[in-house]
Amino acid sequence: MTGYIGVPDRLGESALSDGRLLGWAEWGPPDGVPVLLCPGAATSRWLGFGAGVVEALGVRLVSVDRPGLGVSTPAPGRTFRDFAADVRQLCALRGLGRPAVVGNSQGAPFALACAAEKVASALAVVSGADEVAAPRFAPVLDAGLRGLVERTARDPAGAEEFFAGFTADAMWDMVMAGSPECDLAVYQEPAFAAGYRRALNEAFGQGAAGYARDTVLAMGRWPFALDAITVPVDIWYGAQDTGHSPDNGALLAARVPGARRHVVPEIGGALLWTHAESILTVLLGRAVDHEGRPR
Repeated sequence: MTGYIGVPDRLGESALSDGRLLGWAEWGPPDGVPVLLCPGAATSRWLGFGAGVVEALGVRLVSVDRPGLGVSTPAPGRTFRDFAADVRQLCALRGLGRPAVVGNSQGAPFALACAAEKVASALAVVSGADEVAAPRFAPVLDAGLRGLVERTARDPAGAEEFFAGFTADAMWDMVMAGSPECDLAVYQEPAFAAGYRRALNEAFGQGAAGYARDTVLAMGRWPFALDAITVPVDIWYGAQDTGHSPDNGALLAARVPGARRHVVPEIGGALLWTHAESILTVLLGRAVDHEGRPR
């Protein structure tokens, strides 16, 4: 345990109705309040957050390998709605009810899909990969990202093939090269770095097709209606995060009814790990209020 991440308390795989397996990891008490994590790009169920915090708050944190990543069975051509349906099944199989959901980095649009499909009771988007294909962002994207967005729109199959060339080492190098010093202090802390590298290696254990499918979905236009989301949503960004959203979630928050935006100073994309207690405390309060139960 480092204060950022800890080794999972429980690991497993659940069989879905079509025979595919969905891998998961859990931290915290088995009878705790369920919080489901949609982890970031190319990381597996092994990379949790809030070591010590989930136990103190009585949270049963469940992280899920998306299809093709980690130990989850690939599902070529899968969609956001397919993922939400998988999570709905997992919740029934694991007794999670309608959990609060956290979406980090590239996991954010998958978490938003769960909210849109009414799988989640409340949602925290943390350092979320924004909808960079939204037309309003086109003038402000840097040339490299704009080229990838245009390529994905023009030739999604070709873009997916391109992203399938990525590796765990390439992902590590890209994150390290693009992160501010405040984030590197977290990512390069020895125990965190070891856990992060393990999660990357496991995520690419079946190859890069799962990551590639995730990236094409996230980088294209999102097919779900953000303005139809009815659960409480909190959107969190570090003020020094320049990689996940062109405007630190301002447009995203405006598109989700009632969403509350939090911009935290002196941190960037490592926000999930440095501010786990604040994020979970707010999320639990919002989920309780939404379900109509007293605090």
